[in-house]
Amino acid sequence: MRTRIKICGITSASDAEMCAVLGADALGLNFYERSPRYLTVAAAVDVAAGASALVSLVALFVNPTPDLVRSVIERVRPSLLQFHGDESANFCEQFQFPYMKVCRMGDGVDLLEYMRPFGSAKAWLADAYSEKYGGAGKQFDWDRLPAICPRPLILSGGLDPQNAAAAVTRVRPWALDVCSGVESAKGVKDPERVASFISEVRNADE
Repeated sequence: MRTRIKICGITSASDAEMCAVLGADALGLNFYERSPRYLTVAAAVDVAAGASALVSLVALFVNPTPDLVRSVIERVRPSLLQFHGDESANFCEQFQFPYMKVCRMGDGVDLLEYMRPFGSAKAWLADAYSEKYGGAGKQFDWDRLPAICPRPLILSGGLDPQNAAAAVTRVRPWALDVCSGVESAKGVKDPERVASFISEVRNADE
């Protein structure tokens, strides 16, 4: 199986184009206002223009208003919605649009139990816990993940070129989701780090 690669926190059309050219499968656009990688809907339209037609765009939200989600769907035209906050299954499903749900792996959190209501999600994403609704570059204990997952599992949290191969071989996730681990500054992707991360994943797949 080929491990998919999502690069999150894209903030410029040039970074979107660069990540697509280097081999990313998906790009994440962040609509959470408190994030340093936050995009307005208008800015996201411009960023999305830099992405290849063969690369998926994922719209990330944290406890958004329904109007914001609908605006992003209409104007940005993402492939998938990513709900990273405390959204209920009913909230995620109301848009009748493909989505994935994030589980922040805080102390005592069981992925399967948390995700039980989200059987309609296209994928489940496991991330390190942070009060700021992001992994904050931290890695959680991968041994806490179930051996068998009923939905495609995406692994996030503290990933970088140094541990990408280990993440693939130990967890065997459907995809890896990386953000700060391939940056030179918050919201600025580093071509060498992006290329190295993708290379490590591809080599581990062989």
